[in-house]
Amino acid sequence: MLRFDKTLTKAALIAGLPLSYAVSIVPSVLAQGISLNYDSLASLEEPLATEIGDVTFVLTGLLDGPVTIDFDSDGDGTDIFADFRGNFQISAETQLSNRWTVGAAYFGQYDTTVPGGDYTDNVAGFVAGAWGTIVGGNVDGLIREETRRLRGVGNAALAYDAPFGALSDWGGGYLVRLGPSRVGFVVDDDGNFDIGAMFSRPIGNKDYRFTARFTDSAVFAADGMTEFDSKAGSVVGEFIYGSSLFDLGVGYERLAAGGMDANRWYLSAGARHKTGALTFGVEGHIGRLAGESETSAALGASYDVARGLSFNLGLNYRKAEDIEIGGITFVDEEETQAIFSLRYSF
Repeated sequence: MLRFDKTLTKAALIAGLPLSYAVSIVPSVLAQGISLNYDSLASLEEPLATEIGDVTFVLTGLLDGPVTIDFDSDGDGTDIFADFRGNFQISAETQLSNRWTVGAAYFGQYDTTVPGGDYTDNVAGFVAGAWGTIVGGNVDGLIREETRRLRGVGNAALAYDAPFGALSDWGGGYLVRLGPSRVGFVVDDDGNFDIGAMFSRPIGNKDYRFTARFTDSAVFAADGMTEFDSKAGSVVGEFIYGSSLFDLGVGYERLAAGGMDANRWYLSAGARHKTGALTFGVEGHIGRLAGESETSAALGASYDVARGLSFNLGLNYRKAEDIEIGGITFVDEEETQAIFSLRYSF
């Protein structure tokens, strides 16, 4: 329910479809359900669905073969890696006699860009009705997905475009649609919480989207031992006209641990355009943490070869060097990567 319908609407709009048609296709694809994909790779293809008895099963997936060129800023040379990334989500749902919808979803991803290869998964269940949706499981990223700026084009991934703090994996929450708005919250097993709201409405031949989010969570510093409490708020505005999309996000975060604390402000913006089979986008980020600067930029492009098959490019840069809070190194990194991949999604 949370992100899936909005993503499909945007996919149709970016493809240059009329707005009324883009909105109309969403309910027929998936009336209920949740998306557990919190990664940078997400399929925009219409999912595969089948019905067995009274249960509807829905499957989405993605296979990606990235070649990464890592430009080492420390002068140790340039490294080239060939990897594999793949993910899928399968969900099942049915409607009870009281018209409540109950279901469950499982998301899995295997990624060899992580040394030694890494398999991660999320699982959740939900109960939905006219009164809203109750969810439970690995739902830590649901509010982030609803309120975030749209993912980058191709292999573009803008760094620092969110609070550093995050919820723990397990928790529960409540989501409800109020006309053109959606509101929700998630509470994790540590008592931290995430609250968000989204408003989206077409006006004439344009589409507008606004979101707001507040998060009370935690994050570890670069030493892996010092845990900081994080309280963060952010707002996002988005504008779609024809085959172009523009968005802007502004955020604030306060980090504290013991007698140490620091303030963080940041701004992120992006633009994308589709012409024929080619989609390209540019994003940028500036911020200040503990009086020091953080910057990132991302360029991306995607060329549709056939239905579900695309060639993707990305150039990503991030820099947040020697940022300390109370004498403890919180973040220290600088990285530039170019990523090329052939991707199939369904």
